[in-house]
Amino acid sequence: MPKRKNTFSSWRRRLAQRAVHAGWAWVQRTGSVTAEHPGRLRFGAMGTGTRLAFPLGTVFGEPWIHLGSHCIVGEQVTLTAGLMPDLDLGPEPILRIGDGVVLGRGSHVIADTTVTIGSDCYFGPYVYVTSTNHSYDDPHEPIGRQWPRMEPVEIGPGCWIGTGAVILPGARIGRNVVVAAGAVVRGEVPDHAVVAGAPARVVRRWTPDEGWQPPLRTPAPVPIPDGVTPDQLLALADLDEEAVARLAELDAESAPGPGCGAETAGTPAASGQAGQRLAELEPES
Repeated sequence: MPKRKNTFSSWRRRLAQRAVHAGWAWVQRTGSVTAEHPGRLRFGAMGTGTRLAFPLGTVFGEPWIHLGSHCIVGEQVTLTAGLMPDLDLGPEPILRIGDGVVLGRGSHVIADTTVTIGSDCYFGPYVYVTSTNHSYDDPHEPIGRQWPRMEPVEIGPGCWIGTGAVILPGARIGRNVVVAAGAVVRGEVPDHAVVAGAPARVVRRWTPDEGWQPPLRTPAPVPIPDGVTPDQLLALADLDEEAVARLAELDAESAPGPGCGAETAGTPAASGQAGQRLAELEPES
């Protein structure tokens, strides 16, 4: 015979589950660190809108850590300055993180000497950045007992660092660089490059004279024009081939002629025309 379901126990379990989830959400909100509510942490600087999610990772050397504004530091992220806690590291900051930086869950930034992360950098989860590496000069001494080597690390603004990437001591990464997931980076990386592999190498780069080399395989995303509503975007999903062809004809008719500058295609007027065409697709209320 089928076992009778205990309705009362099931109801109690659902209630307990909701209580646990609500309680954990409250703990996460309350345990997060901001400039207004730093808890036990006393960073050298912490900008407006920056938040360290709870649960925190290992954090020490806070007086020598400077965090910019509107940064998001994910759960279990380690931020350290110095080899160990309670050291006097001098008057200057050791770890500098710019404005608008996102550090993904479980990432580590180990700054035994200077580490600088530029503004608007985005880190995937479990990225490891370190200014210190073990040495193995003496073949008779355990590697963990040999004095480590330290070199400054610099990551330029606007970079994307993929999941599981490792940034080694001495790395100097330019601006707007993509570091592929799992890459191991050391040495210098030029601006506007894509690097991948272990050790990482440049697989694509942009220059003013040649553009992207090798060329991009997919076209660049087109921003949504100003004034487009969510209903209009939903209507696009229901377009058939005939409607798409009609929109293409309208785009061709509004394209700048030989006497017009191509730069007008991205102006507010052009965006308004695109929004007007989309308005025709909006479902009637």
